[in-house]
Amino acid sequence: MGVDISDILIKHETKIEDHSGMTMAVDSYNIIYQFLSSIRQPDGTPLMDNAGNVTSHLSGLFYRTVSLISAGLRLVYVMDGKPSSLKGNTLQERRLMREKNILELKKAEEAGDEERIRSLSGRINYLTSSMIDECRELLEAMGIPVVQARSEGEAQASYMNAQGAVDGVISQDYDCLLFGARRVFRNMTFSGRRKVPGRNFYVNVRPEYIDLEENLSNLAIDRRQLVWIGILTGTDFNRGVERVGAKTGLNLVRKGKTLKEILEMKNAHIDSLEEVEDIFLNPPHEEWGDIQQRSPDRELIMKILCDRHNFSQDRVSPYIDTLARLFSKGAQKSLDRFF
Repeated sequence: MGVDISDILIKHETKIEDHSGMTMAVDSYNIIYQFLSSIRQPDGTPLMDNAGNVTSHLSGLFYRTVSLISAGLRLVYVMDGKPSSLKGNTLQERRLMREKNILELKKAEEAGDEERIRSLSGRINYLTSSMIDECRELLEAMGIPVVQARSEGEAQASYMNAQGAVDGVISQDYDCLLFGARRVFRNMTFSGRRKVPGRNFYVNVRPEYIDLEENLSNLAIDRRQLVWIGILTGTDFNRGVERVGAKTGLNLVRKGKTLKEILEMKNAHIDSLEEVEDIFLNPPHEEWGDIQQRSPDRELIMKILCDRHNFSQDRVSPYIDTLARLFSKGAQKSLDRFF
């Protein structure tokens, strides 16, 4: 879900290659769910191995990660920790929405509505602990550094960016800006022509980035006021104020009132207001160690993808070759700088 402040932001269309050499923290769960939703068979079902295990997430994680690295990016995947207690309502809403979609899918299957089946199938995604563990195992076999967040992955990734450990955050969620990310990169793991869910037309999806300081300057507000706008519109940690979107929220905070004064003016109340504000202004995080890419483990990658999940060895092998070549090239550059 995340916060919807898109309407007030400046976004720059870009190309992945334009950011070659930059280190990006990847909001892992956000991207893995994206793979589960978008990497589908023609009938809408996810990719599966011979035993019926879902493999869409592994396919996206492997092939698209190699593509990003081939374009010159250095990646650090950040895994979610324990969800904040403030997120309880959001998680419950997601469960209810999933159950509703499952019921609607059954109706569509009974009616033989193929278009509806494809649309609903992409909305019903499960990410189990075993799937997460295997994602981590695959990334580490690929030599990609993985950081464990204390709580929200986007909070950890954003904090790392704010501290200068990475150059940007790859995520679809605008929450990262509230958490202090200096640059957020969207649509980096999928682009091109995409069908709008539930509607019979397509849109072009291209990579874009959002610069925090540029937007704060353009909006004539500070980061804390941006957090207020997010809270007023609604975040994963609180319900928003009725009939207050991003533009209305911006107008309200520009009047120079505090968030509490704005809420009083709107006769609204937000539970745990100070805690919600603090989670954005002081993101919970863990310290991170070495985040340099390492040499890929060919044998382990083949074991995970080909032996366990029936990926084609002929297709996987060249991608491992590419990873090994890019690592060797990067390692040599580091040695050249050292000497």
